[in-house]
Amino acid sequence: MTERSSIAPAVPTTGTRVAAIDCGTNSIRLLVADVDRDGTLTEVDRRLQIVRLGQGVDRTGELAPEALARTLEATREYAAVIAQTGATRVRFVATSATRDARNRQEFFDGVRAAVGVDPEVASGREEAELSFRGATAGVAGQHAGPYLVVDLGGGSTELVLGTTTPEAALSLDIGSVRMTERHLHTDPPTEAEVEAARADVRAALDEAARTVPFGRTVTLVGLAGSVTSVTAHALALPEYRRERVHGAVLGVDEVLAASDDLLHRSRAERLALGFMHPGRADVIGAGALVWAEVVRRVRDDVAAAGGTLSDVVTSESDILDGIALSLA
Repeated sequence: MTERSSIAPAVPTTGTRVAAIDCGTNSIRLLVADVDRDGTLTEVDRRLQIVRLGQGVDRTGELAPEALARTLEATREYAAVIAQTGATRVRFVATSATRDARNRQEFFDGVRAAVGVDPEVASGREEAELSFRGATAGVAGQHAGPYLVVDLGGGSTELVLGTTTPEAALSLDIGSVRMTERHLHTDPPTEAEVEAARADVRAALDEAARTVPFGRTVTLVGLAGSVTSVTAHALALPEYRRERVHGAVLGVDEVLAASDDLLHRSRAERLALGFMHPGRADVIGAGALVWAEVVRRVRDDVAAAGGTLSDVVTSESDILDGIALSLA
């Protein structure tokens, strides 16, 4: 299933038409946009497919043949869109699953054949910086910094703190697919599985706090499919509406309640929610768990530093937008 939004692909009179592809552990996404000289980004076409490239990577250390096939088929479809819209600059960034795979050369060769550019495997820090750039472009001027931007993916979660530029960043090997495969094997998960997953996430956040000072956060910004799904649930949306999710400000307690509800539902119950992408229903419980633990930890560290974190911002501008801006 492909999610897409687009406007008429007229050739821009100013600026540059670019194409950004973000290939993560769970999904592959395309953004074709016009970037003006002042850095303004105008969307032409945006698409998402759940391909689960990271299927089994945490266990086997390799990309599964069927996952490779799904991902390269989506890449070829995106290449056709890029050609049709007339984008002149293309950047393909692969993230967590590809960093971890021994057989990634097969993936590289397939991408090069499809889109004519070499895929880049972003380091955890570069992934965090691209996410920060994309997210803050969407919220700056509406909320005060320092911002803690949290990009919660399928295989990893990027944490980056800063105001105008990143000041501290770290990538953690915790994400919706990875935590599901490690811990949440029952449908719905048992309390023992949930507690094991929480302990894993909390240990990772303890380590992260040595590098990223959570207590300095003024605005907590969440990105990517797990966060946007939790937000849609908290807003009780009957169907997914990007314009409602982007920029949504939710109370901490609202986020925790929505996360806990998604975690303890069965896959069938999640699929019945009108906003839920079918390819995310089996891993959203783990994604919601990770997001809840991050929100709790940041709230508590801000309080310990003498501040208050009462709400959380969701952004639909993320690493994909950061990649597009980097091409201008």
